[in-house]
Amino acid sequence: MSADEVLAALRARADPSRLPGMARYGIGTGEVWGVTVAELRGLAKTLGRDHELAGALWDSGVSEARVLASLVDDPAVVDDEQFEQWAADFASWDLCDQVCQNLFRYCPQAWDKAREWRGRTEPFVKRAGFTLMAGLAVADKRADDPRFVAFLTDVARTADDDRPVVRKGASWALRQIGKRGPGLHARAVETAVELAGRADRGARWVGKDALRELRSPRVLDRIGSFSPR
Repeated sequence: MSADEVLAALRARADPSRLPGMARYGIGTGEVWGVTVAELRGLAKTLGRDHELAGALWDSGVSEARVLASLVDDPAVVDDEQFEQWAADFASWDLCDQVCQNLFRYCPQAWDKAREWRGRTEPFVKRAGFTLMAGLAVADKRADDPRFVAFLTDVARTADDDRPVVRKGASWALRQIGKRGPGLHARAVETAVELAGRADRGARWVGKDALRELRSPRVLDRIGSFSPR
């Protein structure tokens, strides 16, 4: 399918009655048509991987088309320039998170970009750095603990940001890293306790928010179920 055909298929699935609800949750910015993520995933399965199509869909500027682009692009051919170009277009938390979780975390550059972006000033690029950390904690099963300990250090250094989209991303990274296993759980709790005790409001929020989940019975039961290596 050409980009025009895919956009027509999206138009056919659009439901403008969904737009007020999406706006209330900050989902989508700019041109939004009212297509659900489930519908986008279903369409992506019929399209397969197509790097050129992904680029054309992204260039359309339509919010749902950009999410779809992240679902059909090929992570093996995404380069640094694309990382930066797409990140510059992040204008909502959902687009940032969808691109990072669907595509960027599977790219070879993901580890470096996570550490680079968490130090950026743009709110959605900085959130993307934390989102990549959270995504890698789930997706990269073979990574060893020291790589994630470095992420915890990064979170501690840059969590003093009271912008909601940023601090929620930092908490997400901290919580996902802490759920990988007993060793990282202990380090994540230690980091969260330190953040919760700071004077800075943003860091304090991140620490307290992360501790609520890291110390929850559900997470503690999961950590206790890990077999010793």
